[in-house]
Amino acid sequence: MDKLTILLPAIPLLSAVIISLFAGGQRRRVARISTGFSTLTLLVAIATLALYLRHPQPTQVWLGASWGSLYLDPLACIMALGVAGISLVVHAYSARYMAEESGYTRFYLLLDLMAASILLMVTAGDLVTLLVAWHLIGVLLYFMLGHDTRRATAQRYAFWTFFTYRLGDLPLILAAVLLYQAYGTSSLPLLFERIAAAPDPHTVFGLPLMTTVGLLIALAGFARSAQFPLHTWLPYTMEGPTPVSALMHAGIVNAGGFIINRFAPVFVHSGDALHVVFAVGLVTAILGSVLMLTQNDIKKALGYSTMGQMGFMFVECGVGAFSLAVYHLIAHGLFKGTLFLSAGGVIGDARKHDGVPHDEVYTFVVERRPVASRMPWVVAAIITVVVPVALLALSHWLVGGRFVQQQGAVILLFFGWVTGAQVLFATYRLRAESPWKTMALIILSLIVVVAGYTVIEHAFDLFLYPDRALSERIFVAASIPLATFEILVAILTVATVAGWLAAYYTNAKRGKGDGRPSALRLAFYSLISREFYIADIYAWLTQTVLGLSQRLNVWSRWV
Repeated sequence: MDKLTILLPAIPLLSAVIISLFAGGQRRRVARISTGFSTLTLLVAIATLALYLRHPQPTQVWLGASWGSLYLDPLACIMALGVAGISLVVHAYSARYMAEESGYTRFYLLLDLMAASILLMVTAGDLVTLLVAWHLIGVLLYFMLGHDTRRATAQRYAFWTFFTYRLGDLPLILAAVLLYQAYGTSSLPLLFERIAAAPDPHTVFGLPLMTTVGLLIALAGFARSAQFPLHTWLPYTMEGPTPVSALMHAGIVNAGGFIINRFAPVFVHSGDALHVVFAVGLVTAILGSVLMLTQNDIKKALGYSTMGQMGFMFVECGVGAFSLAVYHLIAHGLFKGTLFLSAGGVIGDARKHDGVPHDEVYTFVVERRPVASRMPWVVAAIITVVVPVALLALSHWLVGGRFVQQQGAVILLFFGWVTGAQVLFATYRLRAESPWKTMALIILSLIVVVAGYTVIEHAFDLFLYPDRALSERIFVAASIPLATFEILVAILTVATVAGWLAAYYTNAKRGKGDGRPSALRLAFYSLISREFYIADIYAWLTQTVLGLSQRLNVWSRWV
């Protein structure tokens, strides 16, 4: 087990060394060597997980005297498998995608180094190793996003990402320093044991140490996972190569969820930090989902979609569902990486389509298909409200009968209800040849997804946190006063139902009018299309700081 743990980051590092020394710049040889070593890394990750399932005992391997250790636990095993799998797909895809690009060998070299750094981060057994890997990922991402040195926009946004990541490094470094000074060790397992034994006596400027450290770790996660207001770098990284956009979902942009799970013993004693995580994640999820709808660039739309999904991941962490966040992290990385790698095919298909919408006459006369219809609105409304909440309540009740007593489960139930209702409501708005058949297929798919999601999340929770007491304490730390919780749920429910009614009223009114949008809708669309002016505010602040620095420079020279 110790040797396999060392091999996880060592194999891609060895691949990078071999490519740089012996590949001779031959593109086919470079791709074969790198992809072969990436395959070997995936096999080692599978073997590591299999051996851990047979002997579920966390192990720590020290490579140095005071730092440089690797730690293998359930979180490291499952993250290593996800990273190795996505990395292999990106390696194979890049062989042809980057064939006509300059710097082919350099790109594969960076791919291997990035894979090694991410695997080092997820298996780090001490604070120093974790910080080194965390920093290396940001540096390597800068070079990968700016791979095409001829594109000024790619270089500008790569530096933008690099600067945001450096801002995110500082809170994590400060948190590591505070933990080391308070508990006298950099070893993560030993550190967590000492925190569990004595979490309260330490303070920082009169504030509880655990709350301060939890907020610092959360802030580092916000910057790395594009949470509001540190999200502006993510949509503009789409200027980089498409394989890099896919690889970013293998422990780079979703590293915020990992770092919170890694420091779960800290957040057990930091409920206020979890409340901040929930609030920021909720705002990010809403903004990312809204901004995605107005993008005319498919990669940028996927970027904002990732921002919204990372917001949901932090919401899950904020309500105490840490294992659910890890499952979300891996599942989202797999499907979003696939979407990025398929973006070129979607663009090609769109260019072949005339883009002219077919009306009912064209559908009936030319395509010889029956005219689409809708089911009654009352029936659709009942299905929209009842089906999602019934499915989610039933699935959670089958897995754990006490889920209603956990606020986090109720909140996730609410979000699942809203999401499922949104899907059914959107289906109602679409005309179909057989609306009842379409609705039945949607409900069947919803049943499969909800049941599978709930069962898999429960299995993930048992695997990642076999100490059930720790899992329960995380939910307790994330809870809020019961009266406040009930008021918030009531407000959100009323707001959601009001939103559905407003959408239906607006759609019905538009169908009876002349088809022109209202002034309010145009103003809201303008606000969204300018991305809430957040990037403009940052640009203004940048110009202001540069102007002040120029004046200061002139004044200092005059003095």
